[in-house]
Amino acid sequence: MSNNKKKESLGAVTILTGDSRLVLPTIPPESVQCCVTSPPYWGLRDYDHPAQIGAETSPDQYVDNLVTIFREVRRVLRNDGTVWLNVGDGYARNGGDGNCGPNAKVGNTKKLIQKRNCKVPEVWGLKDRDLMGMPWRVAFAMQADGWILRSRIVWIKKAAMPESVKNRPTNATEEVFLFAKRPGYYYDSQGVREESGANLRNYWQLGPDTSGNGHPAAFPRELVRRCIRLATRPGDTVLDPFGGSGTTGVVAEEEDRKAILIELNPSYNELSKKRLKEVRGKLKPA
Repeated sequence: MSNNKKKESLGAVTILTGDSRLVLPTIPPESVQCCVTSPPYWGLRDYDHPAQIGAETSPDQYVDNLVTIFREVRRVLRNDGTVWLNVGDGYARNGGDGNCGPNAKVGNTKKLIQKRNCKVPEVWGLKDRDLMGMPWRVAFAMQADGWILRSRIVWIKKAAMPESVKNRPTNATEEVFLFAKRPGYYYDSQGVREESGANLRNYWQLGPDTSGNGHPAAFPRELVRRCIRLATRPGDTVLDPFGGSGTTGVVAEEEDRKAILIELNPSYNELSKKRLKEVRGKLKPA
């Protein structure tokens, strides 16, 4: 892989186009306060790039790649910094090449990779229809690599994707993990509170943003906002090594933080720039 990094700055947000595995080593050590991100889930979508994360031939390679990337995130993170990581799960399935095959088309996704839904991966002792437990496998691998796993937050989706299953409940939750680089990390418990004023609990019921942003798997702004308010001070820098449509950068701009977004696909970076220009226009004093 060659590092064809392209750097663009929009106010307090820096957008870097390139592979995180190559771009992260160019960022100075201990220069960001927190990382809020959601990497592509394994075997789900095709993001139109040969170096994309999530298209590995096996889930264990996917986990290894994420551990490698977050090892570099740890280098650029301040000693009191944290990582907020959203990872989705999936099922191991045996099947043919029809509607669940490698070229299946669903919704607004150009092409589904669907490796996880067409053949039981020959790792981890998985059986047909097993829930893979991918979020926890990533979390335990990062824990073994030196991260301190401090919390598992359940994101309860107000508008979950419908599923035509009749032999299990419909999935309506995802995991968000809080990792710390060191035991003495920064956390502002007053940054977000329950409506009663009590300490924030580890389940967040959040709906999708009211308007789509052109990305097939964007997480809601309120999820990012909570992470940023809990983990940073005004003026701090937030990192997203899987920038997507720029939600982390948009919220950082709204919350008076700086941000660094790394995204492999240039078309998503164009979308990020458009969203950032829109939010900056709204934030300008009258």
